[in-house]
Amino acid sequence: MVVPNITRWLFVILQLILGCAALLSLLSLSHACPKECSCNSNTKVVDCRGRGLYDIPRRLHPDTQELYLQDNRIRGLGSMAFREIPLVRILDLSNNSITSISPTALLGLRTLQRLSLAYNSLRELDKRMLGPIRSLSHLDLSHNSLWGLSGAMGDSLRNVSHLGLAHNKLTRLDRSLLEALTHLDSLTLRGNPWRCDCQLIGLKLWLETYLFKGGVVDEVLCSQPEEMRDRDLQKVPYQLFHVCMTTSYHYLFANLHHLESERLLRGHTHGGGGGGGGGMPECETKQKHRPVNLRHAIATVIITGVVCGIVCLMMLAAAVYGCAYAAIMAKYQRELKKNEELAAAQGADHATADEKEPLENAIA
Repeated sequence: MVVPNITRWLFVILQLILGCAALLSLLSLSHACPKECSCNSNTKVVDCRGRGLYDIPRRLHPDTQELYLQDNRIRGLGSMAFREIPLVRILDLSNNSITSISPTALLGLRTLQRLSLAYNSLRELDKRMLGPIRSLSHLDLSHNSLWGLSGAMGDSLRNVSHLGLAHNKLTRLDRSLLEALTHLDSLTLRGNPWRCDCQLIGLKLWLETYLFKGGVVDEVLCSQPEEMRDRDLQKVPYQLFHVCMTTSYHYLFANLHHLESERLLRGHTHGGGGGGGGGMPECETKQKHRPVNLRHAIATVIITGVVCGIVCLMMLAAAVYGCAYAAIMAKYQRELKKNEELAAAQGADHATADEKEPLENAIA
């Protein structure tokens, strides 16, 4: 009786082992390399370039770290389009026909480092699209039809070191977005129809600070207005923006904010090197040469302050003069009225005396 029982249990265990093996084989087949792509299991790279794909291939292995989908015909990215590959680090979707991207298309890609959407037909990006990603260091959006980027995307781009925005339809950029790019090393902006008016002063000032810190940027060529066409924004003197001072306060506030940022930057630089040397005397940090345009900005702010002060003094003097003149005129009018009343009273007395005189002569 014991031997048959042991045999039965061995048979059940063997069936379980075979069932598990079959299940594992099915799972491995479900995550096999898509037939449209070539896969390298050692480097965990999936190459689907130039295969005429209209959609993201299915059954991608969950360990995929690099996915190349450029040179296809993909037109859009739906919600959680890459949920099968949460560990992907490099995602290249350049040179497709993408016109729309769902706000949740990249949801779950917390390790994504490089994203290329260049050479597509994007007109706008939802501010939530990059929300969950904090590891992104390289973003290429060049050669699209983007009209602008929301300042709310700045938090998602805080760790980006390269940002490509060349050859779009940008006329201006939100300065709050630019100031959020604290780790940016290189920026491409050429090929956009920049409108060099009062709204672009913020970008000009930011570019000076960015270059002063060692950043790299290609060029910002003005397209409008006509008199500034093909001029590099960095080389346009501030004197040409003086008309902005008569229409808005953006110019003055932008200069003040720029100068305050420079002051805080220099203070942080000087304060950061004081922890070291014990009895060794501190070396005085050599001041960096300020750009000519920055000196012009400082002079403009000073001149504006002086002019405002003079105008305020003139207005105060006019107010004092007006009050004094009003008081003198009021006093003059009171005295004039008093003299008229006195003259009227004296005339009445004379008339009464003239009436009494004939009457007394008649009686006499």
